[in-house]
Order: sequence, then structure tokens, then C-alpha cells
Amino acid sequence: MAKTDVPVDDFFLPDLCNPQSILFLVLVAELLVMVMVLADSSLVDFNWIALGLSSLLVQWIVLVSAGVLCNLRPLLSGMSTVRATTVGFGLILIVTLVFSIVAELLLLEDRWMLEHTGRVIRNLLVAAVMAGIAFRYFFLQHRLRRQEQAELSSRIQALQSRIRPHFLFNSMNIIASLIAIDPETAEEVVEDLSILFRASLNDTSDLPVPLAEEIELCDKYVHIESLRLDDRLDVEWQVETDIESLSIPLLTLQPILENAIYHGIQPNPEGGVVRVTVTATDDEVVINVRNPLPPGDFTHASGNRMALDNIRSRLNAIYGPGAEVKTSVVGDEYDTTLHYPKM
Repeated sequence: MAKTDVPVDDFFLPDLCNPQSILFLVLVAELLVMVMVLADSSLVDFNWIALGLSSLLVQWIVLVSAGVLCNLRPLLSGMSTVRATTVGFGLILIVTLVFSIVAELLLLEDRWMLEHTGRVIRNLLVAAVMAGIAFRYFFLQHRLRRQEQAELSSRIQALQSRIRPHFLFNSMNIIASLIAIDPETAEEVVEDLSILFRASLNDTSDLPVPLAEEIELCDKYVHIESLRLDDRLDVEWQVETDIESLSIPLLTLQPILENAIYHGIQPNPEGGVVRVTVTATDDEVVINVRNPLPPGDFTHASGNRMALDNIRSRLNAIYGPGAEVKTSVVGDEYDTTLHYPKM
């Protein structure tokens, strides 16, 4: 069967050298021993010696098998699922056979008899059944994990598809008005718009990109909006960390900045200032965006809320509960703060 290039992290056999996996194997093995010993005795005359000897044998088999499979995992990951399962299954039976024979020889009082062979065969049958169940469990768990990852990716892309720049038609009008009087600027707007939409349609938008790249996209967006809003728009950046070493999911900050302009600057005849602050601690990145509140009763609250909810859901899907999007009103400004773990 042809060899397949499967990343080790995407292999159905888990990392059995992981402390949690080892603890799980030890507990399951001990539970199996308890069941086997109880089947041959009762609670009244429970055979503690048999429990101790059986536990010693089974734990050696389990831990050595786990160590062998762990060290051979990179090699097995290059095989097909059937071949990797067959090889892993065979290795477990070989380990079981070796330790079973050694255990019988250590406890041998006279000469090798049929009952010793029977116990070795019994151990092989038990190991075969348990290994078969384990490999089936690992395969189903891996398939379920891949299905969840596919659903997560689809969910992220669905959320991303809802976070599109709202200024498409305005940008087209800007381009149309500039073609006759300033074709160079019109060309710049077309280039900026194409870069923004290329990023928006990126199939890998769930993968983090350098924060500097996201800020560059924001600059291109602000450039287009500044042509429409003229001197009513002013964006102040206060970057207090190395943005080249930090990452952020693609098109996360840009929609927040878009909200600030759309809901805070556009409805205000006098315009205003949008302040963006980027800081970082040892564990997380913090981005704060402040924009003036719209005058009077003018509001885009529903649209604002939907966009922020989409960003919040997208970050939770990628980072889990460690990511937060908080909003509040501070004086006459609307404050949006984004927290997410460093990666």
C-alpha cells in the first residue's frame, strides 16, 4: 500500500508519552487486572498476591508497549492507517508474548507445562482484544477530532464571511470621482481595495498573521475612508510593543476600526479622532480602540453589536475562553478592548 504523508500531529495514534496518556493507561490497566483477579476469586478470599503479580505483569506490558509506540510514532505516521494499525497491533502482541514468557519462567517451579502455555495464550488473547478496542477508540476519536476541526474551520469561515468591508460602494464612488481628476490616487484606491478584499476572502483567515500585517491592512482601509471623509477623520496609533513578533487572526482589528469610523466618525458632522492602542504582557495581547459617540440619537447599534459578536465568536473559536472583546462607554467615547492570548 502506498505511503502517505500524514503530519505527526494529525496521526490517529495519540502521543502515548504524554503524562495524561500514561496515567490513563495505568488506570485502565489496573482496572483490567482487578476485573481479571475478581473473576478468579471473591471479595471474601481475595487473592492479593495474584493482584500484585498480575498488576506487575500488565503494567510492564502496557508501559513498554506505550514507550515503543511513542518512539515509533513518527515512523508509523508515514504509513497508511491499516498498515500502522497492523504494525502497532503486532508490536503490542510481541511485547505481551515476551513479558508473559519471562513471567512464567521466573515463576517456573519445575518444567514448562501445558498450563504455562495456556496462560501465555490467554495473555495474548486479552492483549489482542484490548489492543483492538484501543486502536478502534483512537481511530474514532481521531476522526471525531478531524470532524470537529472541519466544523470549526467552517464556522470561522462563516463568521469571517460576515465581516466584510461595508464601504465597497463608497469606494467605487470614490474611484469613479477620482479617475478624471486624480487617476494616480484612483489607482492607489483600487490597489488598496483589492488587497483588503483579497484578505477578506482568504481561505486561511483562521490562521494568525503578524500583527504588523493586520495594521498595514488597517492603514489601507483608513486611506480609503480618509478620501471620503476628508479632514473629518483622524486615526492616532499608539503602539507600545513589537508588532512584528505578535500575531492576530486575519481581519480582526480592521472590522473594529471600521466600526469605530462607521459608528463614531461618519455620523458626526465635525468628525473626530479614533485612538488605537496596542500593548502586550507576557501572556496576552491587548488592543484598545476608542471613538467618539455619535451625536444625538443617531446610532448603528444593531450593526455594531452584530459585528462585535461575530469577532467575539471567531476569537473564542480560535483561542477559547482566553479571548475577550469588551465594550463600554467612557465619557463621550465608545471603548472597545480586545484581549487574546499570545501564540
